[in-house]
Amino acid sequence: MSSATLRNLSLAALVMLVASACERPPVDVVQHGYRGTGMDLVYNPRIEGPLAAANQAIPAVSPPAEPGGVPATAVYKNIQVLTDLNVAQLTRVMLAITAWVAPPGESCNYCHSGADLASDDNYRKVVSRQMLRMVRHLNSDWQSHVAGTGVTCYTCHRGNDVPQFVWYKDPGPLGASDMMGNRDGHNAPTSQIGYTALPSDPFEQFLANHPANVRVVATAALPDGNASSSIKTTEQTYALMMHISQALGVNCTYCHNTRSFTSWDSSSPQRAAAWYGIRMVRDVNENYLEPLTSTFPANRKGPLADVAKVNCQTCHQGVFKPLYGVSMLKDYPELSGAVHAAATTESADGKTPVASSH
Repeated sequence: MSSATLRNLSLAALVMLVASACERPPVDVVQHGYRGTGMDLVYNPRIEGPLAAANQAIPAVSPPAEPGGVPATAVYKNIQVLTDLNVAQLTRVMLAITAWVAPPGESCNYCHSGADLASDDNYRKVVSRQMLRMVRHLNSDWQSHVAGTGVTCYTCHRGNDVPQFVWYKDPGPLGASDMMGNRDGHNAPTSQIGYTALPSDPFEQFLANHPANVRVVATAALPDGNASSSIKTTEQTYALMMHISQALGVNCTYCHNTRSFTSWDSSSPQRAAAWYGIRMVRDVNENYLEPLTSTFPANRKGPLADVAKVNCQTCHQGVFKPLYGVSMLKDYPELSGAVHAAATTESADGKTPVASSH
């Protein structure tokens, strides 16, 4: 074989190797910021097609219930959240929740204990009550992120009793011992962080109780002992950013200006929305989900006995706005938070929520 043939074969192999690491065309590029800053969004039609199909608001909307009429509290017992609804409105919401959350073939008994609708013996009813408080809280108190679009149970559940995208505390990879040191989650790629070699669980660090600052660049010129600007936290921050990028189906320039990633003055408005979104997720996990730890049975908890928690992908599911910004709340104003619903903790029996200071 001649040297020219060998060179041609080597070149062909190199081209195939490079091409395999890139997305094949066609791809769509949309300029998102100032010209010359590289703030372009890259979309792949082959990926966008399935995402569009998965993010359609498909549940049928029942006719709106007339206001007035008999209050639901005059007919049903043990109503603790939807106390401002009449019988028709409450019935409409319950039927919608059944369609959004209950598994196929299940009905009211998925959450209620047989004919005794007032009973709290079924843990799912206690959880659902807390989730209704949460939904109303988000729609009334977190408009800085959900705006007028709002959320409903379907935003996360999409017809599943447990949302498809939730997270638990990561026990870390199995190992014989720690003689070689702690990898801190490195080189254990997961889909949640785009299969990178970054720390595999940034959520416990940033989206749960007592979160650290999301920061890469230190705020002081010299080391000041602030752990929030360490290399370790920097890598965890990058892992969180990879998660947000994947969860929203965007790249870094959706929020940041490539001239200076830290500069707020030149960032896009979406960065402010993301700032509020991170804090909203923390609120949900800390004040609405983790207080239900003793309510959930063991088979509904993670490997470290914690409850399922939310992150950005729980709602967004691959697109920049959940359901591409279609508002289901306008069809179900009963969930808008007309009555302020505070978060709760649990009573001593672990079942009945009681008012808290949140």
